Amino acid sequence: MSRFTFRLEQVRALREQAERQAKEALARQLAVVARHESTLAGVRLAVDTARVAVAPAPGQPVMPHDLQARQAYVERLERERQTAELRLAQEEREAEGRRSVLDGAARDREALERARGRAEEAHRLGEARVADEELGEVALGMFRRAAGGGA
Repeated sequence: MSRFTFRLEQVRALREQAERQAKEALARQLAVVARHESTLAGVRLAVDTARVAVAPAPGQPVMPHDLQARQAYVERLERERQTAELRLAQEEREAEGRRSVLDGAARDREALERARGRAEEAHRLGEARVADEELGEVALGMFRRAAGGGA
């Protein structure tokens, strides 16, 4: 029996490597997204806390400059929140792009895996057919000798 060799093995290995790299890139991007989600959660908490802190206590005199300073602080935190939301959305789009790259790389590798499986099956069937033919020849030779016909 001859040994099976897949002619496109190097291409299959390259596609497998591309898929592995795409998985790693997606994992790194998902970690970035998680960091931005955490940052956004912290900024949202700071905004909520600042809004509560901005409200003057009952019965306390309110100075105009205090109100202005508190309002400026809340507005700055709001801008930080908006910026964090935009960054998170951008990172999520990037993650989606990397997910698409991974899907394509997986499809490419799977196509070669299926081609390899079909080629291996064809090789196995060819080998089995050759073995059947050889056994048939042996059996025919034995039959001829037993029948006295000689070969």
